[in-house]
Amino acid sequence: MDTPSTLLLGVLFGSIGLGFFVYGKKQKAVMPLISGIGLMVFPYFISNIYIMILSGIALIVLPYFIKI
Repeated sequence: MDTPSTLLLGVLFGSIGLGFFVYGKKQKAVMPLISGIGLMVFPYFISNIYIMILSGIALIVLPYFIKI
């Protein structure tokens, strides 16, 4: 994580991902669980801030459109 903004976004998306993960685990819903894991992991692999924001928003919106 090069800049403070990527670190801050990583923490933000990671905390949202933790919320999705806990919700998916309690409700036994697969899509929020997978999305939560993805939100917690992806900031480690993406260093471009614009791609990080776009993929984070995509992972947050994904469970609302795909119901598994």
